[in-house]
Amino acid sequence: MHHPLRHPLTRLTPLLLLLLLWATAASSAAAVPEPNDDSLFLRRVYTNHAGVQLPYRLALPHPLDTKPSYPLVVFLHGAAARGNDNQAPLEWGPRLIYTNSQTSRQPCILVVPQCPKGAGWVGGSDKGIDALSQTVELVRDVLSKDLKIDSHRRYLTGVSMGGIGLWSFMSQYPGFFAAGVPVCAAGSPSAVTRAAARFPMWAFHSDDDHLIPVQSARDMVKAWRDQGGVARYTEYTGLKHSSWKKAYLEPELIPWLFQQATPKSSQP
Repeated sequence: MHHPLRHPLTRLTPLLLLLLLWATAASSAAAVPEPNDDSLFLRRVYTNHAGVQLPYRLALPHPLDTKPSYPLVVFLHGAAARGNDNQAPLEWGPRLIYTNSQTSRQPCILVVPQCPKGAGWVGGSDKGIDALSQTVELVRDVLSKDLKIDSHRRYLTGVSMGGIGLWSFMSQYPGFFAAGVPVCAAGSPSAVTRAAARFPMWAFHSDDDHLIPVQSARDMVKAWRDQGGVARYTEYTGLKHSSWKKAYLEPELIPWLFQQATPKSSQP
């Protein structure tokens, strides 16, 4: 069982020192940063032991303070944002999540990885590891050592292909994330287990989604509930495949999400 290391401010790693300096400089900006300010999302690349690179963006609380630890949110983009430009994923909702976190006065650390072209978030790749598994490595083995992350309050959210990856990962590997927020996504109801359903979900979908039928979300919510789990569900009207534009600004979303926590015995 892996338990991320926590570093007090008196023992700063070089990366944390750099991030703290950035946050201090940024604190002279507005109290709530504009959602289109991409300078708030630091450009990073994670390279695993096999040399496979994963571009990602990292957004820190604004301003960064000395509280013991922060919740962490991992955002998975949809198929259209695949690539290696480390920019396209920001168009799918991370700015809204960050702004909602700040305005609700519940700051978090936000990680936005980018899935390679031609690949999916889960299910392996030609290089032996899928993008979501590599993201978990990044969080567990790197970020949790350099940043003050609450290991019991890690969350996963995803849009479209990202939401599909979320349903799959949390069904197969329950416990790393305390809760999930799939948006305009489908999943496999038969893959949901009682162990997976211990971790709450809040799904969002629009009734006229033209790419992923709304029944897909309804079926996954039902499967989660049938296994004894908590699955909140919000269904919009008239948003087609863009329900994320409203979902990530819901006032109740961030407070609800950050109330969820994994018990110590459940974490991998």
